[in-house]
Amino acid sequence: MNLLQLKYMVEVEKTGSITKAAANLFMGQPNLSKAIKEVENEYGTPIFKRISKGVEPTEKGAAFLECAKTIIQQLEKMETILKPDNSELNTLKIAIPRASYIANAFSYFINSIDRSQHISVNFRETNALNSINGVSDGEYNFAIIRFEEAYEDFFISLLKDKEFYYEEIWNFPYLVLMAENNALADKKDLVTSDLDNYIEIIQGDMTVPYLSTRYLKKTNASDRSRIFVYDRGSQFDLLDSVPNSFMWVSPFTEEQLTHFRLVQKECSDIVYRGKDLLIMPKHYKPTDLDKAFLEEIKKVKNVLTSL
Repeated sequence: MNLLQLKYMVEVEKTGSITKAAANLFMGQPNLSKAIKEVENEYGTPIFKRISKGVEPTEKGAAFLECAKTIIQQLEKMETILKPDNSELNTLKIAIPRASYIANAFSYFINSIDRSQHISVNFRETNALNSINGVSDGEYNFAIIRFEEAYEDFFISLLKDKEFYYEEIWNFPYLVLMAENNALADKKDLVTSDLDNYIEIIQGDMTVPYLSTRYLKKTNASDRSRIFVYDRGSQFDLLDSVPNSFMWVSPFTEEQLTHFRLVQKECSDIVYRGKDLLIMPKHYKPTDLDKAFLEEIKKVKNVLTSL
């Protein structure tokens, strides 16, 4: 068994498919299957089992792969230490929720970087579970995850099982976001029943868990029309072009509201709060680049909370 085989198997676990893993690794499926079989034969124990949608680790395989990930991460850190140019200091690898205040902070962060400083950024917007798995697998150095406050116990338990460091970035009220030409934009006291005949826009890959799950149980909106979107631009285009649409969001800056011709409003009869947490492996030490980005996030949040 060698390090390359460990990386192969970690990729198979991540994708749940030998075919997808082979494509990601730029190798043929037969060669990947052969590499896995060699390890299984060496130890006389299957690492993966076939399921209807692909493959998944066996019980022993799952424990084996957890150790494999730790070994890979430690070896990568050893390699970083020995790099003469210390290039890891100029690399930002992070996953975030689709949070406009964080995206705004990222723009400020990029613009603040010295143009003579060459950096490499891996910046992905995704849901909390994908972010946790990405940090665990070493794909991201750290992440910011979002969940509704009611699900806090579930996520804290998961983070403790992963032995992650975590801290709260923001505990915020969910607001209703809509176009400034929306018929409800000027309504002073907005209540949930006002939204019954409106179209809800939902970030499609943020639905585990999503605010709407509990929201629907307490309103008459179970038969409401919905549009699921998977990129940031589409949601703003739809809010602008479909005047009877809305979203549940974290607070926006005035700059963003003006730019996209939007308004945000409280719903007086329903109060849900979300939480954004910074997460990272306990052994990870943030670089100066990481710290600079996190500082910009705090600045934008402080502006919003002071309004």
